[in-house]
Amino acid sequence: MIIAIAAASAGLSGRALADTTVAAAKAFVAAATSKTIPYTGPTTGPKAVPGKFIVYVSTDQSNGGARGVAKGVAAAARAIGWRFRLIDGKGTAAGQNAALSSAIALKPAGIVLGGVDAVQSAPFIEQADKAGIKVVGWNASPRPGPIASPGVIYNVTQNSLDVAKAAALYAIAKSDGHANVVIFTTSEYAIAMAKSAEMAKTIKQCVGCKVLAIENVPLGATATRMPQVTAALLSKFGKSWNYSLAINDLYYDYMAPGLAASGRKGDGPPYNVSAGDGSESAFQRIRSKQFQTATVAAPLELEGWQCVDELNRAFAGQKAVSEPDPVHLFTPDNIDEDGGNANVFNPSNGYKAVFLKIWGKSA
Repeated sequence: MIIAIAAASAGLSGRALADTTVAAAKAFVAAATSKTIPYTGPTTGPKAVPGKFIVYVSTDQSNGGARGVAKGVAAAARAIGWRFRLIDGKGTAAGQNAALSSAIALKPAGIVLGGVDAVQSAPFIEQADKAGIKVVGWNASPRPGPIASPGVIYNVTQNSLDVAKAAALYAIAKSDGHANVVIFTTSEYAIAMAKSAEMAKTIKQCVGCKVLAIENVPLGATATRMPQVTAALLSKFGKSWNYSLAINDLYYDYMAPGLAASGRKGDGPPYNVSAGDGSESAFQRIRSKQFQTATVAAPLELEGWQCVDELNRAFAGQKAVSEPDPVHLFTPDNIDEDGGNANVFNPSNGYKAVFLKIWGKSA
């Protein structure tokens, strides 16, 4: 459930508008932190097509999201009986395209794009398609579903705009409608720009909230750039900066030292919230209340299994069927539920048994 603030606030103004916005945000947070996470994927489909070899091309294995999905794809490939290989794009467009080129040269039956942007890598995806290689994406574009051009059978992802809105609504709710926000994004990926635009739009619908700045920092440069960016933001905005929203947890890996050096407390402002993907370090920070308060985590291993299922459907000549997974917020209050105790979001809804049954495999 995603609450549309504009609709909830229609016809109101002033204090009544502000109160309605905050109430809507708090209702959303209550629903998004619930531990009831149903399985919404397919329950029928083709049996396992044997003898396949697939390659996972990762945007960057230092990124917790791409790494988590790789783990899921590898496990699902073993379960279905396929050979698996991973090639790391190492966080740059050139590296990802080189990884894709290497993957194509291996002549696999299928490729999974692990966070590789479909538009950025379109020529290589088209090359794979012409070679008869089936391509499935994870976070390859902002929305779930097939990508007509370049030819991606299905892009497995949560609805990125819902994920972004969830992070922003959390900031509105927890600040009681007084969030002064810095947004961290990167222009290198369309999905990142779509998420940051949605976060800014949602914050601006809150009468008492403000977007202080939108910082464009490439994910591959977070280690070198975030310390100086953090220092500059602290100097410019001081205590008025009370919330951060980021398109990925990776930004907060390198923000904490600067905040600590400035005298900020781990459980105080700026409260850092991520719109994906729920990295191991993010879970640890939230649990210890050290410079991160929430993440809209993706069920990474589940999404890896979804990628393999979509490839199997393609190999069997069937259409894609996946449904986007529900948005879920992890906070200090629910951090040890649904896999959080192992520092991952892994819903306890029996999804592996469902896929194994579809494929005709035993547990």
